[in-house]
Amino acid sequence: FGVLLMIVVWRAVEVLKGGLYACLLAATGVLFSALLRINTLYQPNSLDYLCWTLLFYTVFRYIENKQVRWLYWSAVVFVIAFLNKYNIVFLVAGMVPALLLSAHRKIFLNKHLYFAALLALAGILPNIIWQANHSWPVVHHMKLLASSQLVNVNRADFLKEQILFFAGALVILLAGFAAFFIYLPFKRYQLFFWTLVFTLILFTYLRAKGYYAIGLYPFFLVFGAVYLEKLFSRGWLRYLKIPAVLLPILFFVPIAKYILPILSPQEIVADRKVFDKLNLTRWEDGKQHDIPQDFADMVGWKELGGLVDSAYRLAEGTGRTLVQCDNYGEAGAVNYYSKIREMNALSMNADYLYWYDLSRPIQNAVLVKEDDKHLKEAMAAFETNRYIGEVKNQFAREKGTKVYLLEGAKISVNDVLRKEIAAEEASIRKE
Repeated sequence: FGVLLMIVVWRAVEVLKGGLYACLLAATGVLFSALLRINTLYQPNSLDYLCWTLLFYTVFRYIENKQVRWLYWSAVVFVIAFLNKYNIVFLVAGMVPALLLSAHRKIFLNKHLYFAALLALAGILPNIIWQANHSWPVVHHMKLLASSQLVNVNRADFLKEQILFFAGALVILLAGFAAFFIYLPFKRYQLFFWTLVFTLILFTYLRAKGYYAIGLYPFFLVFGAVYLEKLFSRGWLRYLKIPAVLLPILFFVPIAKYILPILSPQEIVADRKVFDKLNLTRWEDGKQHDIPQDFADMVGWKELGGLVDSAYRLAEGTGRTLVQCDNYGEAGAVNYYSKIREMNALSMNADYLYWYDLSRPIQNAVLVKEDDKHLKEAMAAFETNRYIGEVKNQFAREKGTKVYLLEGAKISVNDVLRKEIAAEEASIRKE
C-alpha cells in the first residue's frame, strides 16, 4: 500500500507537469515519514491513507479535465476506504464545505456526482444493513472509544503531532500550502487546502487521535515538490535542490531507531527519555509506559497463542471445545499464531459477538483471562479445571493474562452463551 501511495503521488506530479526532481522530492517526503512506521507495522491504516490520497487524486483529476469518470472512481475509492475504516467519512465531511466555498461548487450541479454517490451507497449498503440489523455496533464502539481513549486526547497534542508526522518534509508541505495562494497555476486547487483545514478542525473538535489525520498530507507533498522544482530552477536557488532532497533523509535517519521496530524492548527502556520526548510511550489511556503501545500490543502474542494451543490439545474431544478470550485483540492474536487449524478463538467483544457457532454442544472451554472476573462461576460449571500458564513477558500489553482449561461441562454452556450474547446485543440496542 505504501508503494501504491508513492505511485499515486508520482502520477499527480506528472499531471502537474513536474519533472524527475519533483518526483524525487515527493518520494523522499513520503518515504521518510510516519508512513514508513505504519506500513512496516502492517496496520490497517496503510490502506486508509492510500485511499485518502487516491480520493484527493480522483477529485484533482476531475478538476483538471472535467471527465466524469473520475467522479465514479472517487465513489469506488470511497467504498474501499469505508469498508476498511470509517475514517474516510471525515475527509468527505471536510471536502464538501471546501468545494462549496470554491469556484468548483458547480460540481454539485453535475448529475454524475449523484450517480456516483448512488454507486458509493450501493457499495457500502451491505455494511450499513448489517449495522442496522445489529443495532449499530459501530455506535456502541465509538462511545466506548470516546469514553476510554479519546477522552485522554489533548487537542493541543493532536495539533503538535501533525507537525511530527512529516517533520522532515515540513519545508515541502509548507511550500505546497503557500503555492495555493502565491503560485498562479495552483490557485485553482485551493479547495484541497481548505479540505485540510476543515478536516483538522473536525478532528480537533472530536479529540481524534493524531494519526487519524496522516492521510491528509501525502497529496500536499505533490504541490510542494512541483512548486519547489519550479522555484529551484533559477538563480542561486538552484543550489538548494540537493539540500531539499536530503533534508527528509537527514531528519529521519537519526530518529529511525525510535519510530521503527528496530530496538528491543530492553533497549527502548534504556533510551526511554527520547521515546518520552517524542510522545511515543504515551498510550491511549493517557499515561506514559515503558515502550510504545503499538509495540506492546504485539509483544506476547506468540506466547499467548502457544499457551492456548497447549490447553486445546489437552482437552478431550477438541471439536467441542470453546476458546473464549476477554477481547478481540486476544482472539485475533490467538487465531493468527495458533498452529491448530480447526481451532477458532472467540470473544464477546466487537464483531466476534456474532461469530459463535452453537450448533454443537460445548463440553470444554479454554479461557483467556486478563483478570479473575467471573472466573469462579465459569469453573463451577465444569467438572475439572486447571491453570495452563500466563503471558510473562514484562513488556507485553497482555502481561499476566492467564490461560485455563475447563473440562466436562455440568450445564449447557450453549444456553449460557446464548443468554450472554442476547444480553450484550440488548446493551448495544439500549445505547
